[in-house]
Amino acid sequence: MGNRVGAKGQVVIEKEIRARLGVEPGALAIQRLVGDHVEITFLPPVRRSLKGAARPFMTPSTEAGDRAVEEAWTEAAADKERRVQRQLAARQRQRGRPEQRARRPG
Repeated sequence: MGNRVGAKGQVVIEKEIRARLGVEPGALAIQRLVGDHVEITFLPPVRRSLKGAARPFMTPSTEAGDRAVEEAWTEAAADKERRVQRQLAARQRQRGRPEQRARRPG
């Protein structure tokens, strides 16, 4: 059975031929001019699993690493609390009220 060539030079490979050759969507079609006709060889689509792709960038958890993370979070929380206290003091000064700092026990 013959197929017409489309405006972009495309032709449809019949379903029976695709099935027999195992041609799937995404396959690579290698075209080669042989004498007065075209020979097409199909290569299967490349499918790569991403399983384990991040492994080289991951470091195993260690007790020292866990402590460092905990210390960093504690310091970040303390920094945020200091910023909030400064903002509160600035607002109180703008309103003409004296600063009221909460004293920490200790």
